Amino acid sequence: MPQPPQQQQPPGVEAALRPQADHGEHSYRGSGKLQGKVALITGGDSGIGRAVAIAFAREGADVVVSYLDEEDDAQETRRWVEQAGRRCLLVPGDIAAASHCRHVVQRAVDDFGRLDILVNNAGFQMVRQSLDEISDDEWTHTFDVNIHAQFYLCKAAVPHMRPGATIVNTSSVNATKAPPYLLAYSATKAAIANFTASLGQLLADRGIRVNCVAPGPIWTPLIPSTMTPRQVEQAGQDVPLKRIGQPRELAPAFVFLASEDSSYVTGALYAVTGGTPML
Repeated sequence: MPQPPQQQQPPGVEAALRPQADHGEHSYRGSGKLQGKVALITGGDSGIGRAVAIAFAREGADVVVSYLDEEDDAQETRRWVEQAGRRCLLVPGDIAAASHCRHVVQRAVDDFGRLDILVNNAGFQMVRQSLDEISDDEWTHTFDVNIHAQFYLCKAAVPHMRPGATIVNTSSVNATKAPPYLLAYSATKAAIANFTASLGQLLADRGIRVNCVAPGPIWTPLIPSTMTPRQVEQAGQDVPLKRIGQPRELAPAFVFLASEDSSYVTGALYAVTGGTPML
């Protein structure tokens, strides 16, 4: 079923989504794949990040949630992590600033004594119909949040990571699909895919694996807060499966890439696109 037309102010909040998104709250079952690990998830307050936080916690990991300022969403994520019997640290702030990226990593290490998994998931997009609609500041901000922050976070995290640690980045089907109305966003998502491929090779001799997930359209606050009501209603209708995906449908891919199940995978892009090819 298509989503009803709706709109929010960026960055959007989970409570205002209609219908509510499914993050696996009542369906994900863990089996100890991340037992004793510590994971840092940017954008972990909502959407894909919340689904990953829930899954990681149920797999046995403690979770650090980095988020901008969506306090209610972050507290709800923490509630689910703690309900799974794991610890959850909330760290608000803007990852567009390199200094804050370093702060988030240091908080994780100070509070938990280690860092095993880094999930670079936070993202920013705005739909624009012409080049003139994209301001210089918006262009720069999109790159700061989506790709520059991944560099800052990885650079800060790697010195604390031991062999067997993993980094999982969030790219997008738009890394190759590149719709015209998401010019800045698509460019950053292609950069993430290449950043992942290069970093995976660079860190291989340290025993740290780096991969990325490329989602198709997923029902998160990003959709109604950055698209028109008509685009929200149509989101997901052009993929082969003819529907928008739910955050819970991404979580198993992140668990796979963060765990030893993917021990021979690095530098890879893992597509979860509803059937849209990435060639």
